[in-house]
Amino acid sequence: MALDKPYTDIPGTTIFDADQSRQGYWLNQFCMSLMKPENRARFKADERAYLDEWAMTEEQKQAVLARDLNRCIALGGNIYFLAKIGATDGRSFQQMAGSMTGMTEQEYRDMMIRGGRSPEGNRYIGEDGDAQAQHQPQGSAGRKDGH
Repeated sequence: MALDKPYTDIPGTTIFDADQSRQGYWLNQFCMSLMKPENRARFKADERAYLDEWAMTEEQKQAVLARDLNRCIALGGNIYFLAKIGATDGRSFQQMAGSMTGMTEQEYRDMMIRGGRSPEGNRYIGEDGDAQAQHQPQGSAGRKDGH
């Protein structure tokens, strides 16, 4: 019997619960393997071959290869584990978070200094706040024209 999960109605948010944990187990184990220098070197030398050593779904592997962190999270990835991919690529957590919203690092930093996103219009899916799907990605990095 599935549990009632009222928190699935929060726009732009995936709650890492037991179901997400089970779905992303091997994805997160792969990420944790990147804590060892020899594994980071093997991954960087041939990303696909290294990913194929893990019992991840093809969709999870493609999300890692594309560095699509939002998709990784949707597929069970935990941001604290996924941060190991960013570190392997030489990216800060702030750069990673900005990329997940389509913002440049500076735009993301500025938003956080201003207090982050407003809760107004972002309490449930279907409102018209800046975290809603119709407003994603935010920032110039997420727009095709760059403006």
